[in-house]
Amino acid sequence: MTRRDRLGRRHVVVLVAAATVAGVLAGCSSSKDTPKIPDGRRPTGVLGAGFIDAAAPPAPESTIRPQPGSWDAVRPPRGYHVVLLTAGDDPATTALVTGVKQWATAEHVRLETVAVTKSDRFVDAIVEAMAPAPDLIVCAGNALVDALALVTASHLNQQFLVVGAQVPEPTVNVTAAIWQGASSRGGEVPDTVSSFDPGAFTARHVGAAIRAGVASVLSDITGIVIWLE
Repeated sequence: MTRRDRLGRRHVVVLVAAATVAGVLAGCSSSKDTPKIPDGRRPTGVLGAGFIDAAAPPAPESTIRPQPGSWDAVRPPRGYHVVLLTAGDDPATTALVTGVKQWATAEHVRLETVAVTKSDRFVDAIVEAMAPAPDLIVCAGNALVDALALVTASHLNQQFLVVGAQVPEPTVNVTAAIWQGASSRGGEVPDTVSSFDPGAFTARHVGAAIRAGVASVLSDITGIVIWLE
């Protein structure tokens, strides 16, 4: 049985399991059903000029190239609840995990971590991350991409941010922040040096990706790919 077949079978399991997990919201049929940010969870600050073209907002699945720093003024509300979903302990994933934890501390974010090492538990880990219904699930580790592609489309009310990788066909609830050497698309699109280079996961790039990605989600600009220089 191939890895994709195993993930496919586990997808059936997750749809049943998620329905019984308290706090996990049921999936919706279209992006129109995705709720807007509640007033009490709105960010401090607004996106600066150069993040997007306000006259032509990005279409779903499109890629934007925001001006550096155009996201700096947007901060999460105190107590913003994030679950860090991570797979692996390779240098790239470790850099991402470190960056997320540093950001969470600096922003007074309420952070929980779900760490998984075995590929046959990736789907279970996503369900576990969704269980407390966090404001955002931040995904670190390109090994998670295939499982995320299977699960996220069935749970449009849960926002995901993938840092340093991307889902090939993201739904409205999946945003990605990527850069040169950190743009893996999972097992169906083989990596190259330009899409995955462990040396590209520097503290500067990781920090910018987390802040830009979270700022985009907080500003209700989701389901896109954010390309950082």
